[in-house]
Amino acid sequence: MTNKGLLVHTALGLYCPKADVYLDPWKPVKKAILSHGHADHARWGSSSYLCTPTAAPVIKYRLGEINLETLPFGEEKLINGVSFSFHPAGHILGSAQIKVSYKGEIVVFSGDYKTANDGFSEAFEPVKCHTFITESTFGLPVYHWQDQKWVFNEMEEWCKNNRNNGQLSILYGYSLGKAQRILQGLPESVGPIFTHSTIEAVLNVMRNQGVSLKNTIPVNEHLTRADLLSGVIIAPPAVQNSNWLKKFEPIRNGVVSGWMALRGARRRRNADKGFVLSDHADWEGLNEAISLTGAENIFVTHGYTDILSKWLIDKGLNAHPLETNFEGDEVL
Repeated sequence: MTNKGLLVHTALGLYCPKADVYLDPWKPVKKAILSHGHADHARWGSSSYLCTPTAAPVIKYRLGEINLETLPFGEEKLINGVSFSFHPAGHILGSAQIKVSYKGEIVVFSGDYKTANDGFSEAFEPVKCHTFITESTFGLPVYHWQDQKWVFNEMEEWCKNNRNNGQLSILYGYSLGKAQRILQGLPESVGPIFTHSTIEAVLNVMRNQGVSLKNTIPVNEHLTRADLLSGVIIAPPAVQNSNWLKKFEPIRNGVVSGWMALRGARRRRNADKGFVLSDHADWEGLNEAISLTGAENIFVTHGYTDILSKWLIDKGLNAHPLETNFEGDEVL
């Protein structure tokens, strides 16, 4: 895949033959280096894992008893003469770009990333390289994110209007990443923040590792509807339209995702309100990140790979789509 074969594309994922390690492998391998803890990047069954210290607790919580080593951002680890280092990706807490260096060649695997600083995750840092492997989850010009302060103001007004109308506000976000961002971004005026058990579990893992998070109240049978109406519930997308929600009716469903930029996606998700907030880079962010690397070779993974690749080729770059099994954490 790369000019000198530093990384190759295999049925198990991106592989570094010289070091005998895989980056975010799709199946169990001997040595796995992980960019972050989302399920399509961190899979169970490998003999050993390497990740950042801030990503480690959630990865352990999700994968169980695993052989896990950590490497702080910016520090190098040599494996058979190949240098590996982690650099902030800005996607979620602990997420990293993986820099691979050997005999003057530098390849950066981005994992998932966003260039806008959300004030919670470690902010994205561009890394100079010869080859950049970029995601393209939202790799179309139609995807352009508003400043998150504007989005949270919109959430605040929506929650207040729902309460005044006797309707309970429920915001849906992925339990790792989006839920923490919603929690930290909502203003105090929305009232107490209640959480579904799967989200509360991840929050507790982070609290136990010393991460400062706002207070939350787990939803339980002792809470009345009047209690819940005083605030807002954060829940994972999987519970939307479930029996768990029926006892809370009447409710209003607010889906928090980059896909909410498209009206059709809002309809498919039965969203009363769509809030456009993504933990992935938008079109401008993708182009900015690629430009800042100075890379001559670009490989484009998961998302609009063909479209973004053609765009980059038209700009004079050596770009290629790269098939992966990464699915993305934001589901339509």
